[in-house]
Amino acid sequence: MEGDAEERQIQARFVTKLKTPYKVPATAITIPANLTRLGLSTIVSSLLNAGNPDWENQPFDFLIDGELVRMSLEQFLLAKGISAEKIIEIEYIKAVVPRKQEEPSLHDDWVSAADGSCPRFILTGCYDGLGRVWKAAGLCTHMLEGHSDAITSVSIIFSGAEDSFTVATASKDQTLRLWKFDTEEPENSPANIRAFKILRGHNASVQSVAAETSGSMICSGSWDCTINLWKTDESDTEGDLVSIKKRKVKNKAKESQLEGEAMSTLVGHTQRVSSVVWPEHETIYSASWDHSIRRWDVETGKDSAKIFCGKALNYLHVGGEGSALIAAGASDPILRIWDPRKPGTSAPIYQFCSHTSWVSACKWHDKSWFHLLSASYDGKVMLWDLRTAWPLAVIESHEDKVLCVDWWRGDNLVSGGVDCKLCISSDSSVQ
Repeated sequence: MEGDAEERQIQARFVTKLKTPYKVPATAITIPANLTRLGLSTIVSSLLNAGNPDWENQPFDFLIDGELVRMSLEQFLLAKGISAEKIIEIEYIKAVVPRKQEEPSLHDDWVSAADGSCPRFILTGCYDGLGRVWKAAGLCTHMLEGHSDAITSVSIIFSGAEDSFTVATASKDQTLRLWKFDTEEPENSPANIRAFKILRGHNASVQSVAAETSGSMICSGSWDCTINLWKTDESDTEGDLVSIKKRKVKNKAKESQLEGEAMSTLVGHTQRVSSVVWPEHETIYSASWDHSIRRWDVETGKDSAKIFCGKALNYLHVGGEGSALIAAGASDPILRIWDPRKPGTSAPIYQFCSHTSWVSACKWHDKSWFHLLSASYDGKVMLWDLRTAWPLAVIESHEDKVLCVDWWRGDNLVSGGVDCKLCISSDSSVQ
């Protein structure tokens, strides 16, 4: 009987939303029921090769009723209660697995923050107090100097002229700093840059900074339990800026710097604020060690919703379906996802449990509803698809805790950690 089970056949039709040359004939074919995705990938590649002799094999993933197949077909159909007597429609998509590791970009201390939202460069923050701009793996073009303690968070705010960018950094020195630089590679690389504006107002470490969508303001979350809102411009028309006069140092005049005060402060968290995001003009989300995620109305300064997790929260990000899902990492190995549009939002709609230590960071893909990254103190970065409970990929580029993760240039993964490395995993394909 066992032998008969192994040789059981089912009828299947392969379909895809991919464009030519990825389409196979839509006719039903008979295939072994014990195939896993590797076997299914071989069949689809054979069908594609039959219609195109120049086809180069590549891995695919497979969905039945919108869920990724992560076991044999027979086991999947049995687990989902799907009859194997009918023709099974199997959708195939490109497999999302990074296939190349760039040489790591070395720092002098822990890499605590990374922003890959601009395709022109990666911005990193380091425990040596320096921000760095990387044009490519190993190529540092600018050093952001001025913080007197570790940088905890970085954010690319906006671009002015074609090659001019403004960025923000947050630090354990209780300040935030704003910087401008030109992405054209300087003659003497890396160029040292000083902040044009220092933001003071927190009385403890500033752990997170996020920019409003237009770039005209930023918000910051601090270990003093508050969230501050700041303007990013260089004018002092609102009277919130103090100019530091030029002073001569060794006969060289230092450029003047502006000091900014917070426009407003959001108060409500009872423990350290660990993470903030500003996904919409009127809405800020924050995560805290008080076990809560809060949604803030920027105009009124009030928290309009609370989600309680039961764990101290390290990081949150908003994205996914409708750019509305909240993903968060906490002081346990679970990556949790909530949908605040649904009633009873304190219960996560997804929980991913493959990490073995605290989840330190997470990031949604900006064009896919399904894909997100997580980083953990277990030294691993994981790539997730909401359509399966198992990670699509486990990236083990780091030799110690991973502290930050982001996407870069679409589908490349960047991460930084306690091993003082910025790692880039490339050549993946997110649909």
